[in-house]
Amino acid sequence: MSVLLEQFGIPLEPPWRPRYNIAPTQLVAALRFAEADDQRLASGWGLARLRWGLIPSWAKDPSIGSRMINARGETVHEKPSFRAAFRRRPCLILADGYYEWQARKGAKQPFHIRLASQGPMTFAGLWEHWKSGTDVIESCTIITTEANSLTRPIHDRMPVIIGPEDRSEWLSTETAVEQRLALIQPWDAATMEAVPVSTHVNRPGNDDPSCLDEVSVEPD
Repeated sequence: MSVLLEQFGIPLEPPWRPRYNIAPTQLVAALRFAEADDQRLASGWGLARLRWGLIPSWAKDPSIGSRMINARGETVHEKPSFRAAFRRRPCLILADGYYEWQARKGAKQPFHIRLASQGPMTFAGLWEHWKSGTDVIESCTIITTEANSLTRPIHDRMPVIIGPEDRSEWLSTETAVEQRLALIQPWDAATMEAVPVSTHVNRPGNDDPSCLDEVSVEPD
């Protein structure tokens, strides 16, 4: 996580700190076309803390966000909850991996899925601005696509990873819908690894380095 923060020029100080287990409705670090209240980075992008779980601007109840943590890449440009944000409010969620759970002999084994280089990743996302009276929430969703050959035995979907060469195109508000859709692809399985980790991560309240402790698992 510290490498991720350093690469994007984010100071290791509050509110930015390493996270090891982020649950829906919690805040995530995201890059976007800079808004007025964002921390502006050397790249010119804005750094924001967004609530994970997109709340459409027209929603009457913000609790809808807990059901909008992901958006399917195949239909994201058509769904009423996401289509406006897909055209005008793209973002990139900063991460150095993600967890997925594999059903194994009556139990679920968590895996930490990451780049083999253990370098930072940016997930394709969308953000929204919701307001009701004096309550304002900025929220986001992560776009998913079909799993690659590495992750398919664990789960049939994976986050869309946007590589360094495509980040500017994804974030630009001038990018056409068709161009953005073309970036929604499974990531190259040969550059990734899936590491079985402790079930310590199963509790959302556990947010410490031991979430990443590697464990051995019996062949399925």
